Amino acid sequence: MSKIKTGIVGGAGYTGGETIRLLLRHPGVDLVFVQSRSQQGKSLSSVHHDLAGETDMKFTSEYTQPVDVLFLCLSHGESKVLLEKQTFPASTHIIDLGNDFRLGDSAAGRSFVYGLPELQREAIRKASNIANPGCFATTIQLGLLPMAKAGLLRNVSTTGITGSTGAGQKLQETSHFSWRANNIAAYKTLRHQHAGEIHQTLNGLQPGFGHVHFVPWRGDFTRGIFVTSLLECTKPVTEIITLYKDYYKGHPFTHVMDEMVDLKQVVNTNKCLIHLEGHDGMLAVHSVTDNLLKGAAGQAVQNMNLMMGFEESEGLRLKASGY
Repeated sequence: MSKIKTGIVGGAGYTGGETIRLLLRHPGVDLVFVQSRSQQGKSLSSVHHDLAGETDMKFTSEYTQPVDVLFLCLSHGESKVLLEKQTFPASTHIIDLGNDFRLGDSAAGRSFVYGLPELQREAIRKASNIANPGCFATTIQLGLLPMAKAGLLRNVSTTGITGSTGAGQKLQETSHFSWRANNIAAYKTLRHQHAGEIHQTLNGLQPGFGHVHFVPWRGDFTRGIFVTSLLECTKPVTEIITLYKDYYKGHPFTHVMDEMVDLKQVVNTNKCLIHLEGHDGMLAVHSVTDNLLKGAAGQAVQNMNLMMGFEESEGLRLKASGY
């Protein structure tokens, strides 16, 4: 298969940087431009220092040439504005990593498929535009999809802790070292911005199941998400484990583990690992991901692979940082 041309809009932040790294190493891709208003004219490696010796590319101020796939790594709300102001060829596939189109919104005549491969792989293969899921939404949904598909969901209580990269690259008090070090705090309790897409997905599989009551936490580490969802379940946990393993059979990045999971198993990978525990009529579902990969750039490339006819895991067989 000949290489496809790709471009990135908004390449200076954390998700933009991860998308650059993946596309530079993808055997079926040519990365032809990376746009950034704030860093135009600078080399990619002057902003993403690990790219020293990897590429001589510089950030552009504009969208320099037509591409087959365009990745939008913009702040929330900016993608819709861009598509309404800037005309892109109809042949260009767009993958938006923000939240502008996750709830079914469209822009400039473009509609978007919600890009959670473990939910709707076939729809993604036929799609022209993808709304990439949020990081917390991905981790929570992957922990609950099999239960919803089987009609077994009830009201869910979910807690999740994320690293500082989840807050973006702009400096702020709660991502500053002096605040994060030796500290932990809840935020956006019961009103996180990913709640809408979570309920949209789960109600699509099991209408009227109830609600996911979500409390997110800021953690004293840089990347990764650890989620625990708790719900009533009278079925034996062995039966539920079989249900999960059957659901995720054939999905290359989501795995049901017999032992407890931890963040180091998934950081720097596109994996989601799940572990299930049951006791006294309650089920605890633990799910872990890397917020910048399976929760953002890695899933975006996974969606590109499906849309463009590549093997789903192409360019994404990454090694975890175990030590």
